[in-house]
Amino acid sequence: MFLGGRVATHDGAPIPNDVLVERVCNNRARQEVYASPHGDFSMQLGSRTDSFPEGSADPTSPHGVASKDSVMGISRRELTNCELRVSASGFQSRVVSLLDLDTFGGRIDVGVIVVRRGTKTDDTTLNATPYKAPKDARRAYEKGLQAEKNGKLADARKYFETAVEAYPGFANAWFQLGTILQRENRKDAARMAYTQATTTNSTFLAPYLSLASMAYEAENWAEVLSFTGHILDLDPLNHADVTGYTLDLDPANYAEAYFYNAIANYKLNEIDAAEKSGLKAQHLDLRTRYPELHLLLAEIFARKKNFALAITEVQTYLALTPHAKDVEQVREQLTKLEKLSSSVSTSEKPDRR
Repeated sequence: MFLGGRVATHDGAPIPNDVLVERVCNNRARQEVYASPHGDFSMQLGSRTDSFPEGSADPTSPHGVASKDSVMGISRRELTNCELRVSASGFQSRVVSLLDLDTFGGRIDVGVIVVRRGTKTDDTTLNATPYKAPKDARRAYEKGLQAEKNGKLADARKYFETAVEAYPGFANAWFQLGTILQRENRKDAARMAYTQATTTNSTFLAPYLSLASMAYEAENWAEVLSFTGHILDLDPLNHADVTGYTLDLDPANYAEAYFYNAIANYKLNEIDAAEKSGLKAQHLDLRTRYPELHLLLAEIFARKKNFALAITEVQTYLALTPHAKDVEQVREQLTKLEKLSSSVSTSEKPDRR
């Protein structure tokens, strides 16, 4: 089984030649490889390079092969106790949890891991904008982050309001203000704050995703398509060269965007577009956060008379949500699909009389 993905810089610049991807399990380094010049990396789980005691590899060896023999690797079950750590000179280290990843099949794809240049930032900072803001606005923003972290939403809102008043072009502060207002159930005000963030920086994608989520809840499918369309146009996975794109979303966020886009297209009877986005969401949804996506794909496949694939999607949904409220209804749907599939198979059999 292979574990792989791609490393990219937040500003689309070429990655350095010493990007190290390390798999750490239970605080012990088990395996490390160097990314290719294009950022791709792959490690074979269970190989002799898996689980070297000191967690050190020979940088001169191809693909970071360990410099000494080692024991065989861990089982798939134990992978849930692991994380990936990505480091490179001049860039902040990134940690990606492997908890709940789908370990069935021959390859696990963690998607794009974005690294940022080594400016001292808080983990909740979403792009480099805060460090272009005046000191007073930046100070208020950082105090807002801390207040939000401590659960003091009213204080956080005041700090973010101070930040945007001092620096109206502060997209991050507008976005964080929107998240606080949304948590306070002030939806109209939250929508205005998110919109202000997008107006200030159209390549800052996080507020577009929040707006798409709100439009999804309101069943405003045209708006869902508009907001998600902007995000997906800037999805680095759709571009061979990511230069010029702000990569502030991880694969899980892109999975959410593709999911909303698929639902909206289906509701607007754009079936082919819905299928395309649905399959992309399924590929990126490594932690299966959207089991209902499988029901959507089942409906799409059923409409296209591909009952075999529709049955598979329904079965997947039932396996992921055995205690869902709609289990009985979905099982009835599965029975209908199986009958339709059987009738099609029967009609396609040659007449042997």
